[in-house]
Amino acid sequence: MEFFSKNNTSALEAKEIAQWIAFGPVIFQAARVLRNTGILEVLESSNTDGIEISDIAEKLDLSIYGVRVLLESGLSLGLVLLNDKKYTLGKTGHFILHDPLTRANMDFVHDVNYKGLFYLEESIKTGKPVGLKEFGNWETIYEGLSVLPDQVKKSWFTFDHYFSDNAFPSVLPMVYSNAPKKVLDIGGNTGKWAIASAQYAPDVHITIMDLPGQLEVAKAKISELGLDERVSFLQANILDENLNFPEGFDIIWMSQFLDCFSEEKIVSILKRCYNALDENGQVMILEPLWDRQKFEIAAFCLQQTSLYFTVLANGKSQMYSSETLFKCIEDAGFNIIEQIDKIGLSQTLLKCKKKLINK
Repeated sequence: MEFFSKNNTSALEAKEIAQWIAFGPVIFQAARVLRNTGILEVLESSNTDGIEISDIAEKLDLSIYGVRVLLESGLSLGLVLLNDKKYTLGKTGHFILHDPLTRANMDFVHDVNYKGLFYLEESIKTGKPVGLKEFGNWETIYEGLSVLPDQVKKSWFTFDHYFSDNAFPSVLPMVYSNAPKKVLDIGGNTGKWAIASAQYAPDVHITIMDLPGQLEVAKAKISELGLDERVSFLQANILDENLNFPEGFDIIWMSQFLDCFSEEKIVSILKRCYNALDENGQVMILEPLWDRQKFEIAAFCLQQTSLYFTVLANGKSQMYSSETLFKCIEDAGFNIIEQIDKIGLSQTLLKCKKKLINK
């Protein structure tokens, strides 16, 4: 792992970074409000001429005070520039305003995580998603996903789909190269993979296995696209240890699914996959592994996303390293026969087959 093994910053640089961390929640909200109030957009439309605070306030019907404190915060963040009392948009401000990855991350952090993260320490100590009480009295967020407030739900799904959907065009040929006929999509969520598969491989039949709330959303979308005959639905609580997975599938597929569970639960899920497959069947896993990233900032994003799982999702899972996930796969009785890294933004595809003897 080339990242995180050396400390090349000076003491002064390290202390400066520490101040950014100390004011992290403040600068996050300043950047978000600069975006949401339209201030960054007004700055962009002013081009290189720049615009004064009073003119921004008038255009947006905001107080001069409110615009001033936001812009002065934005100066030190590189969001805005100041020359001759006129403000212009900085490079970082451009990405806050336009970059879809930044928008997905920012909305996910604010709408889904921000209030819940107040309870991170308690979640670490108890192993429970204490912050979830901000939304409801569920044991995991997945039980209440379909009834979350609309904006929260929108930001959750946008974040989730942004990372997985980006990889699908590259992954589809890898998965369907040997023309499998029956695929079990465990944790199929809103049916994105099933739809992509049915549209890519005309002879495949997909069965989505998930909680009832997610299946209802998937059914509506699949019916709308006229794919009802190509996709089946199996309502199930994957965490039920007594639940045996159905047999007769060529591939059991899991996309950004295993990161939703503790190591113990991952092994349990994979062992039930083992029992459901014959010797020719495969488990295919698509996961963003933080130590398999091309860029350090990608690893950073995944490492921070892990705390969402700690405080809101279930208190016990995370975005895993390859070392941790590979051990779970081995403990369940599988060999990884192919590993393809750097797919899409951050994904790794793992193709797994049963060992000759299940340990």
